[in-house]
Amino acid sequence: MPTKRAFLRTLVASLCIPPAVPAIAETYPSRAITLIVPFPAGGPTDVLARILAARLKESLGQSVVVENVSGAGGTIAVGKAVRSAPDGYTLSIGQLTSHVMSGAAYATNYDLLKDLEPVALLTTSPLWVIGRIGLPGTSLQDVIAWLKANPDKASVATIGVGSPAHVWAVFFQEQTGTRFQLVPYRGAAPAIQDMIGGRIDLASLEASSTLPYVKSGQIKAFAMLTKSRWSAAPDIPTTGELGLPGLEMPYWNGLWVPKGTPKEIVARLNGAVVETLADPAVRQRLIEMGQELPPRDQQTPEALAARHKADIEKWWPIMKAANIRSE
Repeated sequence: MPTKRAFLRTLVASLCIPPAVPAIAETYPSRAITLIVPFPAGGPTDVLARILAARLKESLGQSVVVENVSGAGGTIAVGKAVRSAPDGYTLSIGQLTSHVMSGAAYATNYDLLKDLEPVALLTTSPLWVIGRIGLPGTSLQDVIAWLKANPDKASVATIGVGSPAHVWAVFFQEQTGTRFQLVPYRGAAPAIQDMIGGRIDLASLEASSTLPYVKSGQIKAFAMLTKSRWSAAPDIPTTGELGLPGLEMPYWNGLWVPKGTPKEIVARLNGAVVETLADPAVRQRLIEMGQELPPRDQQTPEALAARHKADIEKWWPIMKAANIRSE
């Protein structure tokens, strides 16, 4: 039977052993990283993700594999990212649809602000108001006057429940005192074709994807939903210039990781993103896509967190008041 002194020696020795900690012994990253895209391959978010993934591989020293997880306004993809281990090996890319409006339009089992850790604000892609060639007038004020003179007769395309095109159309009616029919489409392409064919009157869509149709004279552009004019179409005024500053809807892209990811890993990822966005070849490709890059001081986790929170606070009440929900 051990003596009291031997017992005390054993106890003291055990207390001197440092407690086990979840150490990050390996140098991050030591294996491939998955970048979850909440939309099908080939769309603007997917193309942006693949451009970033290719260059991030150089900065991080590991492959970044794009995984497309589409459906339910992006909520399936975001849910998968939220449930992933907070170890920096699963990234979530998204924008106004998937990481803001989906939270009000769909029932989710996660909190967009509490369950994701912001990494970086990536790009902005302006939206604009476009319409069929036969619409009377040349300005947004002309369009508003025509809508007021013809209540419930005009048609406006929406792209999915809770999409920016849908939410902005509802907001536009509220702000301008107009009334029109909302026509749902499964994607921007069929809406554009119907607008070219004169079967739909108006829509608010990504400017980069519809610019060729404006340049070719197949559809009209009336106003940018941004604070400043778009470099690719500098002759199109902003809603603010037209006396309607509240109608802005910046369409931005961001990068997140699951909540609880170590700060050192978030900082490592942010540094890699900043380096990627500074690459002249990457910048050129993004500009050609119609994307605009935020200033360096806005490419931060804090800037993304502020933008994310502000847009949720602005658009969710509007969506809930209009009962914009997916059945």
